[in-house]
Amino acid sequence: MQQFRPQLKRTLRRLGRTLLALYLLAIIGGLIADQYVQFRQSDAETQQFFAARQQPIHIGYYNTQQRQMRYIYTEDDASKPVILFIHGAPSSSSYFRDYLSDTNLRKAANLFAVDRPGYGYSGFGEPEPSIAKQAAMIAPILQQLHKQSRPVLLVAASYGTSIAARMAMDYPQLVDGLVLLAPSLAPGEEKTYDVSYVLESPFFSWAQPRMIHSANVEKLSHRQELEAMLPYWKNITVPVTYFQGADDALIYTSNAAFAKQQLTNASELNVHMLPRLGHLIAFKARPIIVPAIVNMLPKAAQYFAQRKQEAVQPQLTAVLADAASANRQ
Repeated sequence: MQQFRPQLKRTLRRLGRTLLALYLLAIIGGLIADQYVQFRQSDAETQQFFAARQQPIHIGYYNTQQRQMRYIYTEDDASKPVILFIHGAPSSSSYFRDYLSDTNLRKAANLFAVDRPGYGYSGFGEPEPSIAKQAAMIAPILQQLHKQSRPVLLVAASYGTSIAARMAMDYPQLVDGLVLLAPSLAPGEEKTYDVSYVLESPFFSWAQPRMIHSANVEKLSHRQELEAMLPYWKNITVPVTYFQGADDALIYTSNAAFAKQQLTNASELNVHMLPRLGHLIAFKARPIIVPAIVNMLPKAAQYFAQRKQEAVQPQLTAVLADAASANRQ
């Protein structure tokens, strides 16, 4: 038995050195990847992309909840409605750059896209797991836009659809329509990779790419966050258009049934399952999605007008009541 102990010790030492080497390689690889895998464009890169297409683009920043937020937009014409694009994870406002450069969308509306908290240039690598807080951080854009009294349509993809839905729940006075792409709405109805748990362990979390860290933090808290939203789906009354690839393996297609079950108070719900497409329909189905967005604008405008009328009606009733009371006196 004793003759095997030196051999066992040598084997364990080799195994330990191998594991240490693999760990160090993983750490070095993560640190290097962080510099190259960011899925974002700087202000200069953003300007360059649109300048190459001879299209104007504007970049704005604001501060909220101790965080600087960045957004980009095509123009701010008071006579046009607004479309705000909200990206998924991991990503940034650059995810929708082809939509912001689309000539049909530019003619129809002011186009805005925001870097969500933890992505792009809104605190890169500093995730915010709370969907409600993310909605609150993005809300100042809509509050500013609504000062000019015009309809606002939210277009969101993947995880961003959770944020858009929460904004419609918490800020009904700011949202007039939803276009949801590959929506992640139902608690637990999405794929979570085992590696997400490994990367968020103390051994790896500090060395993984910041963009991946933001996505993993959101992913691992997503079910709990969506469960917290369950009582509020009845608050969504805006028109909704839902697109999903029929072969989506990342966000399960059961989300479509969930949407039909929960969005019973939406003024209109249209669900489109796209055959032979997976999760990335924002890219692969853009020729279908862009006309659908344009077609949603009149519906958002109608909802906006109705909402404004309903807001004015109680005030008018109160004025008439006061006048009648004064006449009786």
